[in-house]
Amino acid sequence: MPSEAVFITCAVTGSGDSVRKSPHVPVTPAQIAAAALDAHSAGAAVVHIHVRDPASGAPSRETALYREVVDRIRSRNVEVLLNLTGGMGGDLVLGPDEAPLRFAKGTDFVGPRARIAHILELLPEIASLDCGSLNFDEALYGTTPRYLREIAAAYRARGVRPEIEVFELGHIELARTLISEGLIAQPALFQLCLGIKYGAPATAQAMLAMRDALPPEAAWSAFGVGRLQMPMVAQAVLLGGNVRVGLEDNLYLEKGVLATNPQLVERAVKLVELLGARVLSSAEARTQLGLRGG
Repeated sequence: MPSEAVFITCAVTGSGDSVRKSPHVPVTPAQIAAAALDAHSAGAAVVHIHVRDPASGAPSRETALYREVVDRIRSRNVEVLLNLTGGMGGDLVLGPDEAPLRFAKGTDFVGPRARIAHILELLPEIASLDCGSLNFDEALYGTTPRYLREIAAAYRARGVRPEIEVFELGHIELARTLISEGLIAQPALFQLCLGIKYGAPATAQAMLAMRDALPPEAAWSAFGVGRLQMPMVAQAVLLGGNVRVGLEDNLYLEKGVLATNPQLVERAVKLVELLGARVLSSAEARTQLGLRGG
């Protein structure tokens, strides 16, 4: 059944090489916090946050940067749901054929506790859990079952709700294993990630297959990248899910027109409402997901 009420997540900056492609991608903690607040004002109940090095714009795992973003948001807004990424620190870029383990530039691979140090310190209501490994073009993103067990257990011990990011059907099977082991509480929260190169495609068929593979009581959201962002918003609503938009996943409002985060949220709000669903506030999404409060 189509969704009757939908919460919108805005992924405001991400970790990709997008800063040089659009002046609207926020970089500094002040810019990221402002983007998150603007997205909330436009209708996003949840903001998904990465941080970047303020000087270079490169992705960062620095806890101090996350703390500044969170403090800036919370000093002005205690309602919006904060979702901090737990996905950094898993990138491997192989070296030359004769020495593949001489890792190339772009490699940033650390253990499970280092990946979530900022989450365990700042304790957001939600944090992402990338549930498996994947090829990202010529880079590898690596998260082993052992790493996932340790991260999931740490989240559960500290009262952080994992948003289980899945990029293909095998990731859902791994997540179901973690749920069966009691490491992730039910009902689990999933994010279906569609259109990433070598992952599940951004198609109606792929979203339907992934939705049908979820545990029956799961809450879920979905996104598509690039020009398929808004078509996947519509598809998620029609299949009974929630939606994600933002500059992490797509830089354009339309062909040749660079977007801002609030513009993408506003367009998602319009689509959701045109499909007959209501957009949930942060307070309503918090209640629906059974979260503890900001």
